[in-house]
Amino acid sequence: MASITALCFSDPLSFQAAISTADLQLLPTARGQFRAELTKVCFNQLWMQRFYQNLPLINAGAMKPGRRVFTFFTSAEPAAMRHCGMDVLSGDIIVNNFDGIHQQTEAEFRLGSMSLTTHRLDAACKAITSREFSGSPLKHLVRPNAALMSRLLKLHEMMVGQIATTVPEVLEMPGAARSLEQQLIHILVKCLTESVSTQMTSGGHRHDKIVAKFEEYLEANPNMPLYVPEICAAIGATERTLRNACEEHLGMGPIRYLALRRMHLVRRALLRAVYSTTTVTSIATDHGFWELGRFAVNYHSLFGETPSMTLHR
Repeated sequence: MASITALCFSDPLSFQAAISTADLQLLPTARGQFRAELTKVCFNQLWMQRFYQNLPLINAGAMKPGRRVFTFFTSAEPAAMRHCGMDVLSGDIIVNNFDGIHQQTEAEFRLGSMSLTTHRLDAACKAITSREFSGSPLKHLVRPNAALMSRLLKLHEMMVGQIATTVPEVLEMPGAARSLEQQLIHILVKCLTESVSTQMTSGGHRHDKIVAKFEEYLEANPNMPLYVPEICAAIGATERTLRNACEEHLGMGPIRYLALRRMHLVRRALLRAVYSTTTVTSIATDHGFWELGRFAVNYHSLFGETPSMTLHR
């Protein structure tokens, strides 16, 4: 049997909490009412997810330990995405490691994933190809031949996009569920092992480490106003190197990313606050926003409502 979950979201916080294979912080980079959908089908061994989001995002975080996660575009339309500084194209599969990731996605974005425990993946690879899965220590992409990738996408669409939403009772039959799961595992292994690999460059790897240190410093100082010179001193990078690394991995410089990240932290605090005992001013200044007039204008520009409206809500 397989378990099926289909959910809709109107805020990034609940969406990121529902993603079962990763701990991510989702930062929308454009104004608009956030909308997202998530469908999950979990077999005994194989988990599959299908994502939709309407706003462009920066995703920062890491895969949860224990499962190897592979992600890919599910839309037939051309899509744009950068994964740890690498351009991802239609037909590519992202081989996710367990360290930090940074992704930039566009609006109206559709992504799929498949995951197995490391033990199950190695066992399946050994049974099908006579060898265990040998993932690169560096972040990388694989590109299967077109026929294999087309088969994978059709099976994923059939399972998560059609059967799970229209005839879910099929997945409640143990025999049918096991047969479908084994077909999916087989085609996933073939795609991973019969493919061309693209690895992160040495320069990209250096930038990846710098951005990881940058994020660690931000996480360690969540409610402090931070400035680029002190960040550079703390992580051991020049301002130019940090700027180049952020542009490559986050799509923007560190100053803009700091402001965007703090703005989302303020929104999270406002949504969680008790209106009768909290003020917008106290939360804004706690997160390093001292020019309250400019803060309110920028907040409204990003979220489409005033900070006081968010606090009331």
